[in-house]
Amino acid sequence: MFVILVYDIGEKRVAKVLKTCRKYLYWVQNSVFEGEISEVNLVKLKTELNNIIEKDVDSVIIYTFRTTKYSNVEILGVKKGGQELIL
Repeated sequence: MFVILVYDIGEKRVAKVLKTCRKYLYWVQNSVFEGEISEVNLVKLKTELNNIIEKDVDSVIIYTFRTTKYSNVEILGVKKGGQELIL
């Protein structure tokens, strides 16, 4: 499945959330990740994030799509992040 993940995390935890998200998805822009992910890895990602965030302060939103067949991405301005940055 294809996932877009966005977050708003307290400053003390943001580095841990960033590092965790980078294990599973591609960084697109500040606080935004996307990519193909298996259901098993999505469960792992959610579990890891739940162990980091403070639920009464932080916010993580995950949009899931079965396919990107009918999607289109348009970038205005500078393109940040993306798959080409993965080693």
